[in-house]
Parts: sequence; structure tokens; C-alpha cells
Amino acid sequence: MIRSLWTAATGMTAQQLNMDVISNNLANVNTAGFKKSRADFQDLLYQVSRAAGTESVNGDEVPTGIQVGLGTRSAAVQKIFTTGDLQQTGNDLDLAIEGNGFFRVLMPDGEEAYTRSGAFKKDGTGRMVTSDGYPLEPQIVIPENATRLSITEDGAVNVYLDGEAEPNQIGTIELTTFSNPAGLEAIGRNLLLETPASGAPVDGIPGQEGFGALAQGFLEGSNVNIMEEMVGMITTQRAYEINSKAIQTSDQMLQMVNNLI
Repeated sequence: MIRSLWTAATGMTAQQLNMDVISNNLANVNTAGFKKSRADFQDLLYQVSRAAGTESVNGDEVPTGIQVGLGTRSAAVQKIFTTGDLQQTGNDLDLAIEGNGFFRVLMPDGEEAYTRSGAFKKDGTGRMVTSDGYPLEPQIVIPENATRLSITEDGAVNVYLDGEAEPNQIGTIELTTFSNPAGLEAIGRNLLLETPASGAPVDGIPGQEGFGALAQGFLEGSNVNIMEEMVGMITTQRAYEINSKAIQTSDQMLQMVNNLI
């Protein structure tokens, strides 16, 4: 009886984590470049009262044993890197990646971070930076007298200077891929960090050798599907209620046993 109490409690804990993950997904439904997360669970150890394959009193082999599970636990919270819908903005500094890859930015402490959000801005020195002021790597500096900015699918950055009819290339935007993007560490602000599980970063030219092409004037939306998350929320709520009911039922059965003693 006590075992059922602890087993149901692990179920409630697991469903609470699942609800936390779903809530974060829904909260970021409008976050550019956001990738939804999924909670994975696994069952706990089993209490074996009789092992399968043992001999019965008659010498026959027992085809199935007696194993009682002890609940569940969280195994991982994994980010799903499917591509979100592209949203046209018309802003020359907005970039979307059509395929694999991340933008590389430099943080104030000198560490490099990676992002799928291409909502870049221009700072006071003309550099392309994120909304938090982190510069894009390699750095792209837009001249003050530039009248128009053009970024090609392969990352070439061209500007039209005041009084000139021909464009001038001022740099190239590179992308970075990882062998296991799900192993990246999310630190907020649409940024991800390299970890031993993600593998080493591989830099390349957009549109070549497995790297996605760039789309200027577009932003990649969140890949959160609201309907899927709502269904998952309802399922999680029902599972939480059922585990709570199992605890109440076990408690009532214990009370009945105590009244008999």
C-alpha cells in the first residue's frame, strides 16, 4: 500500500515537469527562432517477487514472473530543431535560415554563442548586433553613408553607398552547425552554448555543404504548435489528476486497514 503512494507521487512529479515544459513552449510561441522542448520519461526499477523462467513446485518453467514497477522519472528535456515558419518583415537586417545552421555571436565575456534568431540591429558603430548588443561573428560593419543593404542567400553582404550605383561587398555571414544540436545548452536570450554533447562547431557558407540558405527580410518564427501543446496540456492535467486520485485511494485503503486493527 505504501508502495503505491510513492509510485503515484513520482507520476505527479513527472507530470508537473511536463507541464513546466509545455508552459515554456507556449510562453515562447512568438519568440523568433525559438525551438520547442519535449520532456522524456523512463520507468524506475522493478520489484521482482518471482523471476521469469524459474521452476515451479512441479518442475515446470514459469513463463512470466512477478514484477511491480516503482514509478517514473524524467530522463531528458530535449529541444526539437525543426524549422519554424518564415515571417516576412521587409526589414533589411532581419535574416532567416532556410535549413540547418546557427548564427554565431560574441558575448561580452569573449565566449561565442549561437542563435537561430536573425532579428539583427545596427549599433552606434555600424555593427550588426543582436537585440542585446552582441555582435555577429565574423563582424559586419555597415558604413554610415550606406543607402541600402543587400544580403544574398550565400551570406554575401553588399551595400550601396551614397552617390554610387554599384554595390560594395563588406563581408560574408557564416553559419555554424553541430553534429548534435539537441546537446546545446540554452542560456536564454535566444542563445545556445556549445557542450561536449553537442560536438564541435563547424563553420561554413550558407547554402553550401548542408548549410541552410539565408533569406533577407524574413524571420524564422517559433516551431511551437499551439494545438499540439494544448492537447499535451490537457493530457498532462488528466494524468496528474489520476495520479492524485491514486494517492487518495491508497490513503483510504490504508485507513480501512487501520480501522480493522
